[in-house]
Amino acid sequence: MARKSSKDRVSNEVNAGSMADIAFLLLIFFLVTTTMDQDKGVLVRLPPWSNEKPESTKLATRRVLSVLVNANDELLVRGEIADINALRSRTKEFIMNPKKRDDMPKEPKDAIISLRNDRGTHYAKYLAVYNELKAAYNELYDEEAQRRYSKPFEKLPKSKQKLIKQYIPLILSEAESTNFGEEDK
Repeated sequence: MARKSSKDRVSNEVNAGSMADIAFLLLIFFLVTTTMDQDKGVLVRLPPWSNEKPESTKLATRRVLSVLVNANDELLVRGEIADINALRSRTKEFIMNPKKRDDMPKEPKDAIISLRNDRGTHYAKYLAVYNELKAAYNELYDEEAQRRYSKPFEKLPKSKQKLIKQYIPLILSEAESTNFGEEDK
């Protein structure tokens, strides 16, 4: 039997010199091509900043639907305890005033929703109330679009959507949060 020399032996090692380069290139590729979704939170358009003190305006109570979420996460609508499940329909009725009641606004453009919460209110409860109020407006927009144009609001051109929003403007006033237990003042 012939002896094998060290040159004839097969090497069991794998050349891994370029593996680090390939892994680095793949890492860069995935970092560059991956997008991260960011939570947007509640999208609200704020009024422009002003150093001047706002003038105090006394509004007729018939125009304002006051909604309060107190420190115990209880919902109060116009000072009465209310159920969040009825908030949407109650808001829609207030804005449109189909029965022409004297304690509600004459027209939808006169309706103001005032949302206030206590500093002890849980964020989830605040968001649930806020979503119900926004949903009430969205349903009113859709109903008005169906009545006027027999189409859903989202299918209308921007010009017709703007007309409906002028007829039923979203006026949602968020008052400054109160300290624990001060919501009755």
